[in-house]
Amino acid sequence: MKIGSIDLGKRPVMLAPMEDVTDRSFRLICKEQGASMVYTEFVSADALIRDIPATTRKLAIDPGERPTAIQIYGREVEPMVEAAKIVESANPDIIDINFGCPVKKVAGKGAGAGMLRDIPKMLEITKAVVNAVKLPVTVKTRLGWDHESKIIVTLAEQLQDCGIQALTVHGRTRSQMYTGSADWQMIAKVKENPRLTIPLIGNGDITTPELARDAFEKYGVDGVMVGRASIGAPWIFKEIRSFIDGDDVATVTVHEKFELLRRQIRESVDRIDEYRGILHIRRHLAASPLFKGISHFRETRIEMLRASHLDDLMEILGKIEELILSNQQTL
Repeated sequence: MKIGSIDLGKRPVMLAPMEDVTDRSFRLICKEQGASMVYTEFVSADALIRDIPATTRKLAIDPGERPTAIQIYGREVEPMVEAAKIVESANPDIIDINFGCPVKKVAGKGAGAGMLRDIPKMLEITKAVVNAVKLPVTVKTRLGWDHESKIIVTLAEQLQDCGIQALTVHGRTRSQMYTGSADWQMIAKVKENPRLTIPLIGNGDITTPELARDAFEKYGVDGVMVGRASIGAPWIFKEIRSFIDGDDVATVTVHEKFELLRRQIRESVDRIDEYRGILHIRRHLAASPLFKGISHFRETRIEMLRASHLDDLMEILGKIEELILSNQQTL
C-alpha cells in the first residue's frame, strides 16, 4: 500500500492518533513493535497559529518513528490552511485532517466529527489544504453524524475528488462515540465502490491479531488502524504483524511487556517531570491488559495508580511482575 510515494508495505497496521496518548515516546515504541505508520496527537489549527507551546511541541518527530503523520483539526478554511503550512515546515511524511473526533470540546464546536454536519465546509477545507501543501494529505472520518446519515460511501468519493491520497474510516457514527460495535460492513461498502481508487484504512474495534486479519480478508481494506487496544499495550503491533505475516502470534513475554511499560514511564518522566510524567502515563497503566485477571488486585491497582514518585511506581510494578510470574509457574 502506498500513500503518495510512501510505501507502507503489504497489509500495513497503523497507530491511530489519540489525544494524550500518541506522544513521541509512545509512537517510537509502537513503531519498534511493528506499527507501519504512526500518527501524532490531535493538533489544533487555531492553537498552532497562536504558537501555543503545548501544541507546537506535538510537531516534534523522532527519526526512528517514521513514517509519521501529523493530524490537524479545525472548523475554518484559512486557519486550517495556515496550520497545514506550519505543519509542513515540521517535515512529517503526511498531513492528516481530523474529521472524526467525536468529543464534545471538538465536535461540539464544529471541528472533527462536527464537520459531518457541514459537508460543503468539510470539502472546502480539504481541497484548500491539499492545494496549499506539497505533502500527501489524508483524511480520517466516521460513517456519518448519526444512524440516519451514514453518508460515508458518497463522502469518500467527494474527499477523493478533493485530492486526498488515502482515507481512514472509523466504523461508527459521531452519535455512537465509542459505544456499540464498529460497522465493518459499512467500511466494506466504501471499499467496494469502484470509483474509489485511493487506499482505504479501516478503524474501530481492532483488538486482536485475528480481528486485524479479518479486516483485510473479510472487508478488503488496504490498511488497518489500531487505537484504544494499543493503550498500555504497544506490543499489540508485534502480535498483529507476526500473525498477518505468518501463522502464529509472536510471543511477547511478561517481562518484555513490563519492560516496555517501564520504558514508557521513564521517558514520560524525562520528557516532562516526575509528577506530571507519571500522571500522563497513568492512562496507559489503567488500560493495560497486562493487569487483567489478577486475583485480589484491587488494592494494588489503586496503589499503582496513586503512586506519584518514580521509585515507588517502579517498585510496585516489580512486585506485580513477580506475582504474575509466580502465578504462571503454579499453573
